[in-house]
Amino acid sequence: MSIKISPSVLSADLTKLGEQAKAAEAAGADWLHIDVMDGSFVPWLTFGAPIVKALDGITDTPLDVHLLTDHPHRLVPDMIAAGADIITVQAEACPHLHNTIHQIKSLGVKAGVALNPATPLSSIEYILNALDLVMILAVDPGYVGMTAFAESKQKVTALCKMLKERGLDHIEVQVDGGIKASNIAEYVEAGATAFVAGSAVFNQKASVAGNIATLRKNAAG
Repeated sequence: MSIKISPSVLSADLTKLGEQAKAAEAAGADWLHIDVMDGSFVPWLTFGAPIVKALDGITDTPLDVHLLTDHPHRLVPDMIAAGADIITVQAEACPHLHNTIHQIKSLGVKAGVALNPATPLSSIEYILNALDLVMILAVDPGYVGMTAFAESKQKVTALCKMLKERGLDHIEVQVDGGIKASNIAEYVEAGATAFVAGSAVFNQKASVAGNIATLRKNAAG
């Protein structure tokens, strides 16, 4: 499975959001990551369906929408109508996770589940075969500038083993939080196939294209 890079627009210069999204597309980004935060499940309040719709109107890059919200099922129809191609929900926010995943897939897009650092893999054991993606959060969501927890690599390895044993290794294993050029290879070695990268892509040190190229180079070893 090829490595996928999903630049997070949360780290983009929001005064130039369209321009930076187009730069990521031109640089060959596989997906564009959009963190939807409600100020309740996590401290921040960020994007909604209008931003998803605006980005869908200017880029052909698939939109990778992560709902860091309470009651995510309430937002799913609007996000899909706005142009989301992948919707990932937090396991901790879904008391009826099967229903939420079925809702997403019944509306024609890919469905993922994200796990906070302290949430065990057992919480999704009985829904794995319905998923297209599992996201391992390497930091607590909603907190900026954290370093990836070392235990997150062990969690990726354990997840990949679980998927292989069940014949489900077609499922994308995505890592979000603290991903940099200096550590991406460690997560590839652990088995991850997709990466959310925020400040590692959108920064003042190099161009978006240069940063994505460096991530790909380092991911390849």
